[in-house]
Formats: sequence, C-alpha cells, structure tokens
Amino acid sequence: MLGSRQPQGPEGAIVGGMDVEASAPVRKSRIVEDRRCHNLPVLFLFVAFWVGMIINSSYGWSKGDPRRLVYGLDYKGNMCGDKKGDPDLSDFDVRYWQNPNQVYDSALDGSPINLVNARSICLKDCPKPSNNSLTWVCDYPEGPINLTMQDWKNRNYDYFSILSASQQNTSLYLQGPCYPVLFESENLFWSCQLSVSASAVALTNWQNLGGVHVNQGDLLVQAVHKAITAPSAVLKRYAADLGKAWPVLVVCGGIAPLILSAVWLLIVRIFVGVVTWITVVLLNIFAFAVTVFLYIKAGWIGHDAVSAVVGDQAANDLSASTSEQQHLKVAAVVMTVIFVILVVSTIILIKRIIVAVAVIKVSAKAIGAIPSLLILPLAPFILLTIFFVYWVVAALYLFSAGSVARNDCSGGCCAYDLSSQSVDCGGCCGYDYKFTRHIALALLYHIFGCFWTTQFIIACSLTTIAGAVASYYWAQGNRSAMPLFPVLSSAKRVLKYSLGSMALGSLVVAIIETIRFILEAIRNRLRALEAAPGGCIITLFWCCGQCCLGCIEWTIKFINRNAYIVIAITGKGFCGAAVHATNLIVTNILRIGTVNIIGNVIVFLGKVGVSFASALFAFFMLETSKYKTGHDKVSSPLLPVLFCWAVGYVVASLFFAVVEMAIDTIILSFCEDIEEHNGTPIYAPPLLMQTLNRHNTGS
Repeated sequence: MLGSRQPQGPEGAIVGGMDVEASAPVRKSRIVEDRRCHNLPVLFLFVAFWVGMIINSSYGWSKGDPRRLVYGLDYKGNMCGDKKGDPDLSDFDVRYWQNPNQVYDSALDGSPINLVNARSICLKDCPKPSNNSLTWVCDYPEGPINLTMQDWKNRNYDYFSILSASQQNTSLYLQGPCYPVLFESENLFWSCQLSVSASAVALTNWQNLGGVHVNQGDLLVQAVHKAITAPSAVLKRYAADLGKAWPVLVVCGGIAPLILSAVWLLIVRIFVGVVTWITVVLLNIFAFAVTVFLYIKAGWIGHDAVSAVVGDQAANDLSASTSEQQHLKVAAVVMTVIFVILVVSTIILIKRIIVAVAVIKVSAKAIGAIPSLLILPLAPFILLTIFFVYWVVAALYLFSAGSVARNDCSGGCCAYDLSSQSVDCGGCCGYDYKFTRHIALALLYHIFGCFWTTQFIIACSLTTIAGAVASYYWAQGNRSAMPLFPVLSSAKRVLKYSLGSMALGSLVVAIIETIRFILEAIRNRLRALEAAPGGCIITLFWCCGQCCLGCIEWTIKFINRNAYIVIAITGKGFCGAAVHATNLIVTNILRIGTVNIIGNVIVFLGKVGVSFASALFAFFMLETSKYKTGHDKVSSPLLPVLFCWAVGYVVASLFFAVVEMAIDTIILSFCEDIEEHNGTPIYAPPLLMQTLNRHNTGS
C-alpha cells in the first residue's frame, strides 16, 4: 500500500529511500543482463528499407535539379539560369513569355493553351518598352544570326534590324524570331508579370509598322498571375525556399534548439521549481510573440506585410503576395487559438504544477547521479541532423526529377525556327517537366522513410535513457550496485539485443503518421470540392479521421514509451513489453496517472517553448535583406519557419526526453516494485513516496 511503513535496515535507515546508509543491505539490481534478440525480421526489413532509400535517393540525384523548382524553361527546353543549357544561360534566369497574344489566349475560358505550355525565353531582366521607338526580344542567336550570346545581351536581345524581309514580316505577325515589347513587366518569382495595358508609344510604333492586332486587358495579368500562383507552382516555390534558406534551417532548426534545450537541461538540476515556472511564462510569451508576428506579416497589424515581389521597383498592382498572405492569415488564426488555449491551461494547472515540481525533482536527482545523461542527447541529435540534411537534399532532388518534354498546344500557333529558317507550326509550344506516377510513389516512400527513421532513432535514445535511470532506481541509488558507466551499459544492451524491438515500435508510429499525411494530401486535392455546396461533409469526414488517427497515434506513442522502459529493464520483445507496461499502467492508473501526466505536461511545455523560440528566430533571420531580395529571396517565410518549428521540437524532444523518461521510468519502476512486493514498494525514493501520498490524500 502507498501508505505502508517501509522496511528498515539493521541501523533503522529506510531502505526504500535513495539515501541509504553504507551499512544497509543492497539488493541485487532488477536489470536483466542475460537477454536474447527479439523482432529480428522487422530489423531486417528496416535494413532492406534503407537500402531502398539509398536507391530511391540516387534516382533523384541523377534525374533531378532543385533549381527547376524556381526557374522556368525556355522555348528550347533549357532551364533558365542553367550554364549547361544550349546556349549557356548562366546569366539568364528570368522567364519571359514573348507572344502577348498567346499569354492573353491562355486566360480565355476553354482555351486549348495553358500559359505554362506557352513559348517563353530566358532573359537577364524583364524587358521594358522604349519611350521613343519599338524594342524587340528576339530568339537566341543561331543559324543566320551571327551573334554571340554576349552580343545578343548587349543589344538588349534585339536584332530585328538585321533580319531578312521575310523574317521581319513573320515577326510582325507575332511568329518570331523577334517579338515586340509592348507591355511593362516586373520580375515576379523569376517570371515576367505583364501589365494590363500596352505602352502607348510602343503600341503606336507597332501599328505603324503594320503589326497584327495585340490583345490587352486584365486577362494578361490574370494569365501570368494564375500560372505563378497555382498550387503546384506555390508548392514548388515553398520546396525551393527550404533550399534557399538552408542557413536559417541550420541555425534555427538545429543550433538554436540545441543550445536552448541544453541550457534548460543543465539548470533544471539546480533550479527545478524556478525552471518550471520560467518554462510556463516563456511559453506564453513566445506564443504571444509568434502570434503578433504572424498578424504583422499577414497585414492585419501595421504595414509590414510579406511581399512576394522580386526587385526593388515592383509596382503594387503586380504583387503576388495575396496567396502567401492568405496562408499567413490562416496560420495567425490557428496561432491565436493555440495562444488562448495555452493561457487558459496555464491558469487551470497552477495548483497541479506545484505538485509536478516534486516529481521533476525526483527525476533531477536521478539525472544528477548519472551526469552522462546530460550529454547523451548529443548522439541522437548528431544522427538526426545528418539524416535531416540527407533527407531534405534528397527530397528536393526527387521532387524535381521530372523529365523535360515539349507541351502539346493543340495546334493553332506557329513560330519561326532559325535553324531550319522557316515557320514551324508544330514548334511554338513551350516545355515543361512531366512528373510520372513513380516519382510520386518515390516521394511517398521517402516521406515514410523520414517518419520511420526519426522514430527509430528516438526509440533507441529513449530506451537507452530508460535503462540508465532504471539501473539507478533498482540499485536504490547506491552507485556501487550500478554499472560503472550506466549509459554505455544501457546503450550496449539496446544495440545488441533490442534493435528489432525499436524497429517494430517505430514502424507502428510511422504507419499512423504516413496515413495522416496521405489524408492531408487528399484533402488538399479536394479543396475545391470543400468550397462547393455540400463540401462540409468532406471537411467533417477529414476532421473525424484526423482526430481518430491523432488519438491512436498519441496512444501508440504512450504505449511505446512505456514498452521501451520495460524492454530496458527486462529485455522482453516489443509486443510482450507493451502488454506488460499496459497492464502495469492500468493496474496503477489511479495511483500514478495524474502525477505522471502533469510532470510530462511541464516537460511538454518546455519543448513547445523551445520550438516556438526557434520559429521566432527563423522569422527574424528571414526578415534580413539577404532573404528579401535577390537570388536568395524566399517566396514565403511560412515553410522554412514551420520546418524550424518542427525540427526544433524534435531536437528539444531529444534533450527533454532525459527528464521525461526519467519521470516515466521511475514511476513505471515504482509500479513494477509494487507488483513484485505485494503492494509495498521496496526501492521507492522517499520524495516520490511523499508526493504520491500527498496527492493520494487530495492535497
């Protein structure tokens, strides 16, 4: 019983406490050393899966190029800015659609042509109409045009004056090889956004030369705007943002949470109560700061809304920030809800936090007895850092691994071919990347690999921590009864006997996470249906599905954590350990449930606080001029910030897991102690007994 008098040693010392006198008898540790391997087929499956990961990534590295996610293709199938193109386009990274009528027609309802399929060229900058004459943008010099690319550039892409009469005539019919610059344009996501109306001077000169009628109006703007803000284009830019903002990911997704977590872990040993309250206060402050920052960038507060325009002279009416601001507004609303929940929860849990401080003190005492636990998280941190770098790079290459192919414009357009020196009515279409189904499957395989590998590394880390802390509990805090190096001994047992169990436990979680990811992807595909009448049913089903899967995932992770503790103590297989841990928890739920949850909530608040701080630091870094102009400009800070938040949370989890697992291990060992000794814990520390007794009596 909890209130039972603990057995006493011959000197009258309480042997159930951790501060045992030297003369008190020491019982043999309960940590099982003689073990056997379990769940080996799953371990072999994990190894085989990783062989597949390497092969999968190799395909992306051989076929992909992340720059494709940013820059478009020209009329010859070259990627803008590619020095390996034909010709060399290393200085030409802005895509410009040459034929204004083709741009206009692409916006008409029922048009057989899409702007992404239209004929475009790569330029240094978006061309400007002249104030006193008609300027042209001509195809790359080749065939009879004896100019170098540098000469072509120096002539502002214009060699209309040296064309033959027939070539000039086809140019006046918007068939090339030269096309008139009639509209103002601005560099928008590395594509030239045309204005509504043509320049009066340029249009007059065009008409005086006998040029064909050119369409004007909002459709010109809408066509380009629609092409560069389409969901697929936005997804590509968001993915490319990760590559551009990699210094932010390293600093705010790795270094910042590492430092913050390590500092929290070090000072928690000395100032447990203070750290607990500081964690709660800082969490609310960071949540408030992130919320306000989102409101500012969404344009609801002040005049510093995120701008998606590349270039310092971009006109306001050419801004494509609308979609990005909408995303940030949604994030701001969600963050507001989270902030309100945090504040309310903090007020409600004030009394419970006082109780939880005592529980954390017990775990802090165990950590103090095994100082190497403080540096243990560095090992999984390094492994996860290496893995995430590999995973992000491979994902970018896989995502850009489509093949280049000419688009089908369904006829109806012609363009002059300098090589054949004739008008080709089958070669006026542009090029695009064609993504096959196997690339989508490769990406899904890669994403599942991220979930499984991350959970596997975390599982190994948690089990190692549990083994070290359990050796402290079952040795009654007597270091002479503990291994010389508790952490190394625990890690050795995990690596030698339990990797199969780690693979199985992490596989179950990875499957649930992947299903949730697929559901989210399906919902994004059904956005249009959600907005239609009756779309609320889709939203309802999705919310119910995600809610159920979220509960299942939380339950599985909870069971896994306790199963890892049993594995660390007894060496059982994953399934047997999960059953045993569940039985212990169910049997003692009223005794330890509330204290366990409250202690873990405090640690959880610390993890969330670190992740919010990482996200805020990422916002500040992305506000510098480096990421607001030029080639390194990110289209939206949203994805890099979310990535830093997620990775920061994972990094913080690795460090905070020391305290979290110490709490769980001591309490589960306490339950095992009760079961083995007929309701009377023999090894329990006095502070734990006092806390549980006080909680049991309602104080």
